[in-house]
Order: sequence, then structure tokens, then C-alpha cells
Amino acid sequence: MFIADTHCDTLFAMGVLGLPDGKLMVTPEKMRKGGIGLQTLALWTGSKGNRGDVAGIVQKELEALPRLTDAGIRRVVDPSEAMEAGEPCCMLSVEGGEVFEAGLSTVAEYRARGVRMAALLWNNANAIGFPAKSGDPHGLTAYGLEVVREMQRVGMAVDTSHLNEAGFWDIVNRTDVPPMASHSCCMSLCRHFRNLTDEQIRALIRGGGYIGVNFYPAFLSEDGEADAARVAEHIDHICQLGGEDIVGFGSDFDGIEKAPRDLRGADEVPNLLDSLRRRGYPEEKIEGIAGLNLVRYFGRIA
Repeated sequence: MFIADTHCDTLFAMGVLGLPDGKLMVTPEKMRKGGIGLQTLALWTGSKGNRGDVAGIVQKELEALPRLTDAGIRRVVDPSEAMEAGEPCCMLSVEGGEVFEAGLSTVAEYRARGVRMAALLWNNANAIGFPAKSGDPHGLTAYGLEVVREMQRVGMAVDTSHLNEAGFWDIVNRTDVPPMASHSCCMSLCRHFRNLTDEQIRALIRGGGYIGVNFYPAFLSEDGEADAARVAEHIDHICQLGGEDIVGFGSDFDGIEKAPRDLRGADEVPNLLDSLRRRGYPEEKIEGIAGLNLVRYFGRIA
């Protein structure tokens, strides 16, 4: 079975924090043990956003990448390549549109470097828009809308995780290519500012977008406790709304200080597959959720 994960912060953990493999949730060994076919690696711009050393942080993350590729993790630029490879692969994303603030040409530059998706921001406002954390009611800036359209032109998925709701609706209503939410959960099951409302989920379903469900307990349960069964419950909620063909996994491994008790790393992802089976999901549907839905999404936005 092809398994894909649309978000982790392993490059930051390795390149900036300097964590050894023994402290990481995602390693080549754990990917192989968990049967992970594609791990999306975020180039996070850091907690300070454009007030920090964005270029320096991204460079350190890129310099950490060989720790994975030298260990046999194949780098790809499209999920379909990973599925066909039949071996553990990785793909780059960006978390923080600060990398695009120098001009629209930076979008194509990052696409040429192999980046296939980009979250427009983290928890800081930037030249593109405003984070969900801020509660700001404003949508994308004029420049932000240009960035989104340029991303869509070059085939880079627009990731709305961390974006505020007004910005989300600007993308849905004012552009023609469906966005994704690489690591987000359901507001109906846990009222957290980072989660998606049912209305947002239905919009992604109608448009043919994609949602990678986050494994962070604080987004899964209001008491901050979770297990694989709780992650499966969020996946099931999206499916019950009609999203069985647009949902998958967006773990946030190595970017969360606490994980579900039986989903502590890439090696334990099979526990989530078993939770879906216990909920009565047939293998065909589980294969879609595990990875094929992501492959099909990128086929829609190519």
C-alpha cells in the first residue's frame, strides 16, 4: 500500500535544532518500518516569520536533506513518482510565504528547486495574508492573491493550513485551482483556531482540493489527548461530509511536542490504517486515504 504524509518539520529539527536521529519522529528507518512511500518535508521559515533569518533557516534545512537522501530516501517532485518508485521517497514543501516576499519570480524559483506545495504563512502575518491564530478578518493582500495565482500557474499546490478563514475564501472564490490543507483537522470535533469548519471542508470537496489530517493532539481533542482512533475519527468526519476522495495524512511529525500515544513516529502509521479498518473502511478506501487521494489531487492541479 502506498502511504503518503503531506507535512513534517524534520528538516527544521535536523538542520536548525540539531536533533539526532534518535530524537526524530521521521527517519529513514522509521519510514521503512511504517511503509511510508512519500514524506513531504517542509522548509519552515521559522517562528519569527519575516522578522527572522528566513534565508539562513531555509539554507540550514536544505543542508540537512542529505541525511535522508544519503540514507536511501529518494527525492521526487511529484507524488506519482513516489508511488511508481516503490521505495521511500521525499518531496519538498514550504511553510511560510516569506520566501516569496522578494517578488513573484521567487515562486518559479522554488518550483524549479523541487517545491510542490507551499503554505502561505505560519502563525505570523506577512506580505501575503494573515494567520488563523491572529483572528484577523482581512483576506489575502493584493500581492498575496498574485502569489497564489503564480503558484497555480507553475503547478505548486496552495496550502491553506495556518491561513485565516477570510484568506481561505479568497483562494476558493477568486482563483480557479483547488487549494489543499496539508495538516489540518476538523473544527466540529475540536474547536481550535487551526481547524477547518465544515463549510471549508465542503468547499474543498466541491472544488477537488485535499486535506491531510494533522496528528497533533491539541487539534484532535479539546482535552489534548489522542490516539490513532481519534485521528481516524477526524478522517471519518471528512468522509461523512463527502470527502472520502480528498482526505489523507498530514502528521506534523517533528513539529509537535506531543503525539498520539500510538502514533509517535512514521513507524507507527500502520496503527492508523488499523483504526480505519476497525471503523469498517474497506481496503480500497483505505488505499485512497493512505496515499492515492494525494496522487490524484496533484493530477488535478498539474
